[in-house]
Amino acid sequence: MQPEVMMKKKCISARKASLVLFLCQMISALDVPLDLSQPPTITQQSPKDYIVDPRENIVIQCEAKGKPPPSFSWTRNGTHFDIDKDAQVTMKPNSGTLVINIMNGGKAEAYEGVYQCTARNERGAAISNNIVIRPSRSPLWTKEKLEPNQVREGDSLVLHCRPPVGLPPPIIFWMDNAFQRLPQSERVSQGLNGDLYFSNVQPEDTREDYICYARFNHTQTIQQKQPISVKVFSMDSLNDTIAANLSDTDIYGARPVTERQPVLLTPTGSTSTKVELRGNVLLLECIAAGLPTPVIRWIKEGGELPANRTFFENFKKTLKIIDVSEADSGNYKCIARNTLGSAHHVISVTVKAAPYWITAPRNLVLSPGEDGTLICRANGNPKPSISWLANGVPIAIAPEDPSRKVDGDTIIFSHVQERSSAVYQCNASNEYGYLLANAFVNVLAEPPRILTPANKLYQVIADSPALLDCAYFGSPKPEIEWFKGVKGSILRGSEYIFHDNGTLEIPVAQKDSTGAYTCVARNKLGKTQNEVQLEIKDPTVIIKQPEYKVIQRYGQVSFECIIKHDSTLLPTVLWLKDNDELPDDERFLVGKDNLTIMNVTDKDDGTYTCIVNTTLDSVSASAVLTVVARPNPPFDLELTGQLERSVELSWIPGDENNSPITNFVIEYEDGLHEPGVWHYQTEVPGTQTTVQLKLSPYVNYSFRVIAVNEIGRSQPSEPSEQYLTKSANPDENPSNVQGIGSEPDNLVITWESLTGFQSNGPGLQYKVSWRQKDVDDEWTSVIVANVSKYIVSGTPTFVPYEIKVQALNDLGYAPEPSEVIGHSGEDLPMVAPGNVQVHVINSTLAKVHWDPVPLKTVRGHLQGYKVYYWKVQSLSRRSRRHIEKKILTFRGNKTFGMLPGLEPYSTYKLNVRVANGKGEGPASPDKVFRTPEGVPSSPSFLKITNPTLDSLTLEWGSPTHPNGVLTSYILKFQPINNTHELGPLVEIRIPANESSLILKNLNYSTRYKFYFNAQTSVGSGNQITEEAVTIMDEGKMAMASRQVDIATQGWFIGLMCAVALLILILLIVCFIRRNKGGKYPVKEKEDAHADPEIQPMKEDDGTFGEYSDAEDHKPLKKGSRTPSDRTVKKEDSDDSLVDYGEGVNGQFNEDGSFIGQYSGKKEKEPAEGNESSEAPSPVNAMNSFV
Repeated sequence: MQPEVMMKKKCISARKASLVLFLCQMISALDVPLDLSQPPTITQQSPKDYIVDPRENIVIQCEAKGKPPPSFSWTRNGTHFDIDKDAQVTMKPNSGTLVINIMNGGKAEAYEGVYQCTARNERGAAISNNIVIRPSRSPLWTKEKLEPNQVREGDSLVLHCRPPVGLPPPIIFWMDNAFQRLPQSERVSQGLNGDLYFSNVQPEDTREDYICYARFNHTQTIQQKQPISVKVFSMDSLNDTIAANLSDTDIYGARPVTERQPVLLTPTGSTSTKVELRGNVLLLECIAAGLPTPVIRWIKEGGELPANRTFFENFKKTLKIIDVSEADSGNYKCIARNTLGSAHHVISVTVKAAPYWITAPRNLVLSPGEDGTLICRANGNPKPSISWLANGVPIAIAPEDPSRKVDGDTIIFSHVQERSSAVYQCNASNEYGYLLANAFVNVLAEPPRILTPANKLYQVIADSPALLDCAYFGSPKPEIEWFKGVKGSILRGSEYIFHDNGTLEIPVAQKDSTGAYTCVARNKLGKTQNEVQLEIKDPTVIIKQPEYKVIQRYGQVSFECIIKHDSTLLPTVLWLKDNDELPDDERFLVGKDNLTIMNVTDKDDGTYTCIVNTTLDSVSASAVLTVVARPNPPFDLELTGQLERSVELSWIPGDENNSPITNFVIEYEDGLHEPGVWHYQTEVPGTQTTVQLKLSPYVNYSFRVIAVNEIGRSQPSEPSEQYLTKSANPDENPSNVQGIGSEPDNLVITWESLTGFQSNGPGLQYKVSWRQKDVDDEWTSVIVANVSKYIVSGTPTFVPYEIKVQALNDLGYAPEPSEVIGHSGEDLPMVAPGNVQVHVINSTLAKVHWDPVPLKTVRGHLQGYKVYYWKVQSLSRRSRRHIEKKILTFRGNKTFGMLPGLEPYSTYKLNVRVANGKGEGPASPDKVFRTPEGVPSSPSFLKITNPTLDSLTLEWGSPTHPNGVLTSYILKFQPINNTHELGPLVEIRIPANESSLILKNLNYSTRYKFYFNAQTSVGSGNQITEEAVTIMDEGKMAMASRQVDIATQGWFIGLMCAVALLILILLIVCFIRRNKGGKYPVKEKEDAHADPEIQPMKEDDGTFGEYSDAEDHKPLKKGSRTPSDRTVKKEDSDDSLVDYGEGVNGQFNEDGSFIGQYSGKKEKEPAEGNESSEAPSPVNAMNSFV
């Protein structure tokens, strides 16, 4: 079975009216199979009005079908055309088409005439239309002498084309000598007759090459008229000419250009008429003269212009109505209007109609004894006359047929016989044309036959119409019935539509419509049937459609088109741009379900459509791509309204490139002072194209404009013309005037000089004035060149001065400047702060007080006080080899400050100095103070040596920072069993002068953990931890070995050797891991079974803090400790942090606040202190595995 594609070439779309669908079917019930006798039928013929190219062969078509095959003959101008007698004429084989050989000597003009073809066989004769053959003509322009057109500015003008009469009429257009079309507008336009109309002429219309061209499309030739010269006299030149050559009575009076109200150039008069034929295009034209140029408007009197069929062309001078009908008849008024008045013209339109069919006669197939009718009905304006012919002969003189009766536009047939077969022609004609139709009567007696192939497969999409063909023939006409399935009942009901040509239509096919359908055709001579198959497919759906995209130029964009389709159908995806093929460009990459465009350009802007086609359906989805970019630069900059201090700038915006212009930036260049440097002037909204600009004197301005949109800034426009403004006094004085002495006896006056742009004229200078403040002195002034500094010498030390600097140029002074206060130079402070007192707050913090110095002795701007302090001696150990002084600065007029970060139990000295911009004053006498004791640091190391069955030897080093007098050491230890649980905690206090201890009465082969720290009278320091193991009882090991006699066996000795080797390997691995800090699980047991005696200490009561040493994961390392030097508890001082000065190492902010070590630190829990950092000895490592 070959599947048939339903709705092929979109003959119809789904859900269209079924009768329209029927007309698209290939076979109807009136088509007689070609194996049966039938009269001729004309299938192809040339047009009625046939214009031919005289340089090519003439082909007059006439094709027909029939059984037996028809023969052909021709008439020319109403008489028989014997083609055998003309060597230039041949007829194609098995065809009636004539070929007249022009290219080999024939002349087309000799074969002009009216031709008609007749196709004839034994059952009748069919005739063609009258075919009028005319060769096309493209004659040359007649030579004529064209006088130059001299016309006054503002007058109207018509340049006549008058092309030669051609066949068909030529297309007219105006160009110049360079073959460029002449521009047209509301003022200048071409009429329907080809003339060029000027509503009013302007000086720019002067030229000598107005050329009218006529293009004859049929012969592909263009004819050219002689150039026409137009000279427009402007009023200025015309007045000069009049004064020199013309008298006062000549035609051109010395009148100025005057405005004129509209006058119609075409059509003339107030009314005219127009006749147009039904179905044609109606063109009405009005062109008017006037100044200003008139505007044309169209109305229909007593009605409205037809919607959707009305168009305006040629700047609304032409009214175009397509597909006119009798209802479009009426009066159409054109109105030309300008500011001085109006003119109008009424065109009365009458729509006539050549004949058109109401009911054309159709072929009639009858069986002997049947009745039938041929109907020929046509309309037109005027009403057409109907005439009948039989086999090409007027029916009045045709052979008699008793079964035939003519009744006007109808022929009635009764009880036909086989001899009644014939071809009848109906001719409907009026003065505007004619219609000719052939319709045969074929008398046959034939049993039914079904022409649709058997078992034909139809495939349709679900929810679409299904059309199952049952093309048939039979005479009498068979009756058609449809069944579903092999033994199904006859199909009836509203869900089916049965067409006259036998087609079964299922308007909305569903999945359950799938199956076999049987068509049965029967008449009185027999019955036949045919089965076809119907399959319903899932529709194709675009589940991910392309989406609207906005992309910047040179970017990349991708459109998706993901589809879902019936698994038995093979879809193809086609991408279109603006309903056309994609450009042949490698930047367009079509993927399986997407379209990607690389390096996007402006040309890629448009609508992209994804079309998915299968053999049964087609779906599409579209999306718009908008390519945006920075705008093009503005152009045509123009300066108008030039004044001394302002000018108006206008411009034309460039293309905004699909992103609206938001604003314009105007920049200027000062060609006099800074050529080549562009400065910002102002900016205006994007809707504005003019701006009034404020100007400065003595500047040679050029302007440029930059357009801005959301994408960015355009390139700058071309610069405008230059505009030099006049000089003037300076408008402003120097800024940032200051007076600061560099030496104790001078005053340095500085300022920011004016730019050349600000100078307003040549000869820029400055008047510098000064006087001592609060002293009744006169101003001292000096005029200096264009500099930015002046030094006044011999001033008192650090006294205030009033200062002003005024600009001047060759035209005068700037406005009076404002005064500023400056000071002469500073000198070092004279005295030191007195009454320095120190209050020690705790072991690491002290507070210092002093009395401020008198401001007069500062001799400058007071910047603050500096405290110098240094450690003289540590009371718990030898003094350092060198003294490191520290400095804290306290801004402003402060009289106290905090000294943090002191070392406990030490002697310090300090002094205080005042500072100004020049430097520091003398130091105050040194003040000595001592810090109290603090808690010590952790012992420097802890070693455990000489392990025995029940003892261990502990050795340690004193703390690196005792921070006071040591009172004792505290040792705590506890056992760790095989399950890593901690045993009871034992504490021992050791005198401070001891450095070792032997612990006895320990359990053999037991691991212990030790916690060790030092104490002063203030409290305990940080602890260090260590672990060790006592050795195993060797006597019990020997007893155990004697009890096992099996140890003397050879196989056991070998086994033990292997085990010993394995243990040795394990020992080596573990030893390596321990040296690398390998973790063992005792720490987890310690966390799970913390000794109740080892609880966290709170900062305020001195109890143990939380055990959180990061080194506890390395139990075999010794001597590790947590630094706790110079820790301070929070409650030890109530002073604010802002009391701390600025250290030289950056620990203090500018306002004196301390950001360094002044913060409390938590002490570590004894059971979880820092472990030793000393590497374990091999003996201890081996003992831990005994």
